[in-house]
Amino acid sequence: MTARDLVIAVHGSAVPEAGATTARLADSVRALTGAPVAVGHLDHQTPSLPHVLADRPGAVVVPLLLGDGYHRTVDIPAVARAFDCAVTRGLSGEHAVALALYDRLRDAERAAGGAADAVVVAGAGSSRPGGNDGTLAAVRQLGLLLPVPVPVTAAYCSASAPAPAEAVALLRARGFRRVAVATHLLAPGRFTRALAAVPGAWAVAAPIADHARVARLVAARYAEAGKTEAGYAGAGAKARYAEAGYAAAEAEARYAEAGAGYAAAEAGAEIPPRVACQRETLPL
Repeated sequence: MTARDLVIAVHGSAVPEAGATTARLADSVRALTGAPVAVGHLDHQTPSLPHVLADRPGAVVVPLLLGDGYHRTVDIPAVARAFDCAVTRGLSGEHAVALALYDRLRDAERAAGGAADAVVVAGAGSSRPGGNDGTLAAVRQLGLLLPVPVPVTAAYCSASAPAPAEAVALLRARGFRRVAVATHLLAPGRFTRALAAVPGAWAVAAPIADHARVARLVAARYAEAGKTEAGYAGAGAKARYAEAGYAAAEAEARYAEAGAGYAAAEAGAEIPPRVACQRETLPL
């Protein structure tokens, strides 16, 4: 049976590097799934998502979004319904995202010459209820991943406060000198350019769309869609997507010890030092 088309729905950017980044992601997902893969844009770039879906009715749409704001909850589902397409969950809050964020942060720290003593996780920002949950989850998870406990706090490039420059300035005012920005964004664009110019930042990480973990997560979303709709999850497809379902074993093992401490903290037990550090907030 021919595999269903997989359409990656991306925000889009006027920055030329954004297209190259998402193309690398699409190539990786195509290699993992063996499915026909296309990219549809919500803004700035072509082809648009409606144009792509018009040629691929019944496709599986994976929103390449790190938050559940307006695009994820309203306009992508509306476009998909018009072409009888299934829409998967986005990427918000996934451990794979935090692990990719961690890798990019460590790369930036090495390039800067040393580890940060504080971290700002910079997300796109949303005014919609729950729209910033993905960034807040990344703050929690990244704080648990860092080998040395340091303050980790959220900032937003638009729609919410604090702005990244404000968050960095507040941390520096508290005495931290190596403040790194972990870029909770997918592809180059005006937000990443603004982050690169944040005054006083020790290191600024690259966006994560072309990280291998993100490709595997997108492939896993596609596999989930096949399992939930009869006729699209035969034995051959399940074998092909075995690698795409990677997240449980690797991510759960890495989070086991830290996750137990976080759960105890949530239940009201004494907060372990690393969780306490991760939960530290700025006086905004």
